[in-house]
Amino acid sequence: MGEFSGQTVFITGAAHGQGRAVALAFAREGANVVAFDVAKQLTYPAYEFGSNAELGSLQAEIAALGAQAVIAVGDVRDDAAITAAVDAGIAAFGRIDVLFNNAGICAYAEIDTMTDEARDAMIDINLKGPMNVARRVVPHLKAANRGVIINNSSVMGLRGGRRLSHYVASKWGLTGLTKAWAIELAPYNIRVVSIHPTGVNTPMNDGLAAMEGATPLEIAERSAGNLLPVPWVEVEDVAQLVLFLASEKARYATGSQFTLDAGLLTV
Repeated sequence: MGEFSGQTVFITGAAHGQGRAVALAFAREGANVVAFDVAKQLTYPAYEFGSNAELGSLQAEIAALGAQAVIAVGDVRDDAAITAAVDAGIAAFGRIDVLFNNAGICAYAEIDTMTDEARDAMIDINLKGPMNVARRVVPHLKAANRGVIINNSSVMGLRGGRRLSHYVASKWGLTGLTKAWAIELAPYNIRVVSIHPTGVNTPMNDGLAAMEGATPLEIAERSAGNLLPVPWVEVEDVAQLVLFLASEKARYATGSQFTLDAGLLTV
């Protein structure tokens, strides 16, 4: 019996990277998972996204851990797909206890050459996406009079970044949503927090490197400047922070920002 036995976690961007690590961490602790992912290539950014094959292998790994997963393919900009995924999760498990708003994109662009497509995709996925998902999940949390929402922001949701103004705007917006939702949902015993990792060793980082003609290490070092002598944190580090924040150990944490920044924001 794990710490989250009998609970259900809804995770966006679950196929690989941070979302996958969090899904597996919850499954190890007994939780069932609704794994939502676009599972296809998007026109922007032009790096590799999650796939149906990865979702299938995630489901198998979760089953091997003794938990269950509902696999849902869809875009966080698509309300019908989100609604179907939430309904499928409720039909399968009867409840949703934790929402991890993880799906997001990143790419570089200078403000005077930024395209409308780049600006709109960044805001629509990184900021509007969590709003779209939350409005379909929150009614179930309210009905249960309990729940946790964890928004995956970034250190860039607490500072600025060169050639990242659209990304920074989206992540600062998510920080603001966290605070607003914490106030709005506290009467229903629903906690809302955000996490702010430094660079994370994920396929997204690899994709950014390829787009920039750089190595993943160069991308991490360019955007980080960590105080500790590490270029990035690992997805398992993110997963352990999310588990803690979703648990009763963090029962009075709401409206707050939790950094996993290797000291980046200290200096």
